Amino acid sequence: MFKRFSSLQWKSFFRSSNLGKSLGIKILMGFFGVYMLLSLAGMGTGMYFILKKVFPDQSPMWSISQYFVYWILIELFLRYFMQKLPVMDIKPFLTTPVKKSTIAHYILGRSAASIYNLLTLFFIVPFAIVLLFNNYPVLNVVLWTIGVMAIVFCINYVNLLVNKNEKVLIGIGSVLALGYGLDYFGIFSVKTFFAPIFHALYAYPITVFVPIALAVLVYYINYGYLRNKIYLDATLKPKSVQANTSDMSWTRRFGEMGSFLQLDLKMIWRNKRTKSQVFISILFVFYGLVFYTQDIYSSMMPMKAFVGIFMTGIFLSNFGQFIPAWDSSYYSMMMSQNIPMRKYLDSKASLITVSVVAMFFLTIPYVYFGWDALAINFGCALYNLGVNIPVILYFGSFNKKRIELDQSPFGNMQGTSATQFLIMLPVLVAPIIIFSIFYYIFNLQVAVIVLSVLGIIGFSMKNYLLNIITEQYKKKKYGMIAGFKEKAS
Repeated sequence: MFKRFSSLQWKSFFRSSNLGKSLGIKILMGFFGVYMLLSLAGMGTGMYFILKKVFPDQSPMWSISQYFVYWILIELFLRYFMQKLPVMDIKPFLTTPVKKSTIAHYILGRSAASIYNLLTLFFIVPFAIVLLFNNYPVLNVVLWTIGVMAIVFCINYVNLLVNKNEKVLIGIGSVLALGYGLDYFGIFSVKTFFAPIFHALYAYPITVFVPIALAVLVYYINYGYLRNKIYLDATLKPKSVQANTSDMSWTRRFGEMGSFLQLDLKMIWRNKRTKSQVFISILFVFYGLVFYTQDIYSSMMPMKAFVGIFMTGIFLSNFGQFIPAWDSSYYSMMMSQNIPMRKYLDSKASLITVSVVAMFFLTIPYVYFGWDALAINFGCALYNLGVNIPVILYFGSFNKKRIELDQSPFGNMQGTSATQFLIMLPVLVAPIIIFSIFYYIFNLQVAVIVLSVLGIIGFSMKNYLLNIITEQYKKKKYGMIAGFKEKAS
């Protein structure tokens, strides 16, 4: 039966009417996936020697065991966003003599074959092979590898249980930030506390049964949950949802633009995919810690400029690149009304402007790492305001793929086209090139001033640029309407 299910899924994929429409993206993502797997294999091969160099007084096995607790938390955190339950259309099978238990086992079995599980496998296996070549005990290394993969499956099935619970996400993120903070400021060594627990998987091979037992337990908890949900009339039961209303009357002070602004704010707050953009933007404020806390990046100013553009413009990039596809479900209705396109674009620009300013204020604490950090973030914020907002709105006129707002926000390529990949060049690459040229020819102050001046010039030309963009949207109007009507695009 498993073979039959796999065959049906395979045929469904290749017979889909949408296969050709996004084939280029699928191939590109496939190459990216292969590149990632090969990179992880290379990293796993070299990790033994890196740990020996960084921690010469410790065994590499002990060193890597210290970071296992962070790896588990980070993987849980990232999987919440990226991994979805591998669903299949089960309704046709519910009227046939196919056991619900078989369907549930197949769905969970497909989840075990997820690429997210392969990522760890491609890292751990080369690392284990290097250990064997360095005369580590074969039995210990093999059982340790099995134990680590059992932990991966635990993470996989735990994620399927908690994937829709935002409170769990906040809890994981808080524990991760708290643990890192305690370690970084030397208050309490979380790494040292958990290292013996994970090192026991290598030192005492019999402990491999613990993660295996946990993986089996979480699997059957998932199985019981899924099996109880597989009913033909499961979706017929009406859901009682508490309505949260807000008239947002304060937006009326913005005149005609206020109605569009109100629609955008309601859309962001009420839908999964748009709401997730807000949470991601806030979380990426901590992205700078990856660079500012590492000595290797201390002299790499262009990298800090990248971080500044990225942190202050994360909402601009994530939300702005899909304008106006966010409104695709009712875009044709809007275009049939007497609605000024310029006001529509003004509201989008205003919303993104507020996000850039808010993100800059959230990055102000990076002044702890020096005034240079604050200056770079300030210059990058001005550049985002003056240059990147018009650029991202202009590229939005090429969006013709529909977005269903109520679908899963992550691991979702809906609405994605070649435009989303091309837009990263002017938004992220161009300012870094400009900054680097003036930084290496002159100095940091000149590079920051150039970014700031470009942003101010762009901001002063806002009306002129928006008029050009408005004409572009009017030219592309009917093409976008036709594209947004294709629900399966």
